[in-house]
Amino acid sequence: MDYNKVLNPTVTGLKPSGIRRFFDIAEEMDNVISLGVGEPDFLTPWHIREAGIASLESGKTRYTANKGLKVLREEIAKYNKRRFGLTYDPNTEVLVTVGGSEAIDGAIRALVSPGDEVLIPEPSFVCYDPITKLSGGIPVGIPTKAENNFRLTAEELKNAITDKTKVLIMPFPNNPTGAIMEREDLEAIAEVLEGTDIMVISDEIYAELTYGGKTHVSFASIGNMAERTVVIGGFSKTYSMTGWRLGYACGPEPILTQMTKIHQFAIMSAPTTAQYAAIEALRYGANDIEQMLDEYDSRRKMIVHGFNKLGLTCFEPEGAFYSFPCIKSTGMTSEEFCEKLLYSKHVALVPGSAFGASGEGYVRASYCYSIDHIKTALEKVGEFLEELKNA
Repeated sequence: MDYNKVLNPTVTGLKPSGIRRFFDIAEEMDNVISLGVGEPDFLTPWHIREAGIASLESGKTRYTANKGLKVLREEIAKYNKRRFGLTYDPNTEVLVTVGGSEAIDGAIRALVSPGDEVLIPEPSFVCYDPITKLSGGIPVGIPTKAENNFRLTAEELKNAITDKTKVLIMPFPNNPTGAIMEREDLEAIAEVLEGTDIMVISDEIYAELTYGGKTHVSFASIGNMAERTVVIGGFSKTYSMTGWRLGYACGPEPILTQMTKIHQFAIMSAPTTAQYAAIEALRYGANDIEQMLDEYDSRRKMIVHGFNKLGLTCFEPEGAFYSFPCIKSTGMTSEEFCEKLLYSKHVALVPGSAFGASGEGYVRASYCYSIDHIKTALEKVGEFLEELKNA
């Protein structure tokens, strides 16, 4: 059997995740110190786990409505109103999904037709480009710059727009850079979009993780941008619920109606147990967020200081839980640096090039690990750099 004749060429043409490659290598090695995984090291808070357990014990194991439990959609709407000033009808403008990733996939598939261009500020999370291609769209990267704190500028956006532009991805707070967009930044972007039919997918999965007194501003809260914006949210990062696989999308009814159809046929409904746990999280999880945020902030300061002290210039992230140090001074590519570090010191980082061409010359180091774990990793990186100097 010649499988090349039967497989979808769009799928076979996709490159595997640049993040997973290093995880796969690390899994075959002993005693690896990883700063690679974007997963909180905290357990899901007990009261949230308990709500999930209680739902099982009471026999709530059936499918829910396709859109998700109505009470959960109501809580999602209340949360977005309370935290970000957004107003959504839980009956028509909220969809519960299997993680934020499914919400991104559904939004792109609902909006993008073959030949449409999707603008993606880079570096950014690895899924936007391949999902766009699977929808027949054309991903167009917009490189962001360290001198602009890795924010998307109005000028950069304006220069990237063509008559084929259909969607703009807004991935802030950003993975991998930790960049955020403040209100004035978003207002400038909104001004560029006025008078166009360009839609926006605002991936706000890290909305609760901002530092230094900064408060997340949702793009949908700017002017009349809500009518063209699908907001992606979830529970994995905010409440340390990665394995529960639950996210959501909020947006205009005409778009959410089409996303719900995709969800119906591809997924049916999100996990029932996770939905009951999420209700508890939204109602009573505010203190959990604050406790985790304080710990992340301490780790953030430590890792940024550590990399800068080692001579690897590190932008100070203001959101998410990633640092993005520059390794250009070593003369190596991002992949070379990460591979040699992994094999020689058993420390796993992710090459910046995994997040788009503009990530070359950088590496991503997550700080959702303990202080001791980060300290050991930095010591190993220091040893590695010293050996490079003496080689």
